[in-house]
Amino acid sequence: MTAVYQANHGEAHPFTTRFYNKINMTNNVLIDGFKLPAGSAPVACVDIGGTKVAVNVVDDHGSRGTITEPTATSGHSDALARQIIRMVGQSCDAADVPVQRIARVGVSSCGPFVLNHGMVELAAPNICGGLAGKARGLPNDWQTAVLEAPLHAAFAHVRVENDGIGALEAERRWGALQVDGVPMANCAYVTWSTGIGTGLCVDGRVLRGKNGNAGHAGHLFVSNNSDALCGCGNMGDVESLIAGNAIARRFSALGYADAAALFVAAYSKDTKAIALIDELCEIMGRMLYNLIVTLDVQRISIGGSVYWHHRAYLLPRLQAYVQGKLPALTAGCEIVSAGLGERVGDFGALALVV
Repeated sequence: MTAVYQANHGEAHPFTTRFYNKINMTNNVLIDGFKLPAGSAPVACVDIGGTKVAVNVVDDHGSRGTITEPTATSGHSDALARQIIRMVGQSCDAADVPVQRIARVGVSSCGPFVLNHGMVELAAPNICGGLAGKARGLPNDWQTAVLEAPLHAAFAHVRVENDGIGALEAERRWGALQVDGVPMANCAYVTWSTGIGTGLCVDGRVLRGKNGNAGHAGHLFVSNNSDALCGCGNMGDVESLIAGNAIARRFSALGYADAAALFVAAYSKDTKAIALIDELCEIMGRMLYNLIVTLDVQRISIGGSVYWHHRAYLLPRLQAYVQGKLPALTAGCEIVSAGLGERVGDFGALALVV
């Protein structure tokens, strides 16, 4: 893949914190017409989120056959796996690629993961209704969603990773977490979307943990707020307070039906909406600060639908929250927008198999 990444590397004292807006940090990192080298076997890329599943096929003709559907959350606990197998077949049909030719399937998925005989199942708060019970309104009582075992039965080579790790790998190869084509050794990717998650890299090693769950910073406890029930069953973690679906749950009674409505009101100078978004930024800012001081990272890139659609508004507020706090630990860490933009999920799955 060809990518362009540019940063403002002006002279600065090594202990001076440097924060840049996206316009200064990244240019276009996606080049139209991307394709695998001639003769490469096709691969399937699967991006599983709490709201939607996206599948596409990539080969030496490019990226084709993109299909998107709402994430399966009803029926038997293997419904999501069956949905993916069907969607891969449909994507292959749309791309005119026989499904038997798919060499590898990369699955970048929301988590957490649970291993069952070494195979990944999802204990994802926005998919499995059995975790928090009926209060969360999901139409199932699943404790886990079966995933990897059915995929291995259908395809020869499958790699499943947390979507934070997939996005991190993509950002380090083609996006904002590389410099002149060299992946950064100490960095993190953060998604602010239906859920909150991260991918972490320290000393050049991507952190995975015992079950592939390293980076679930969205489940850090930050509040005793009783109106903030996370799908995992926790009350008052980061995700329960600021994730896209949390905004709708917490603020609809105040007249803001969803995240989009809240931001539209803020852009119209609604002081209540502005104050609520400032509160959201304070919580996310705390999480970013905690990542920086715990891991000593050089750069954090942020993506996800909530953030991306409002990045011009959110980025300076998040930067301002961290800037100046304990400079011995925060100085020199850049907070930037994801170089891969809205397609970071697509490229996260691709990074797992090419």
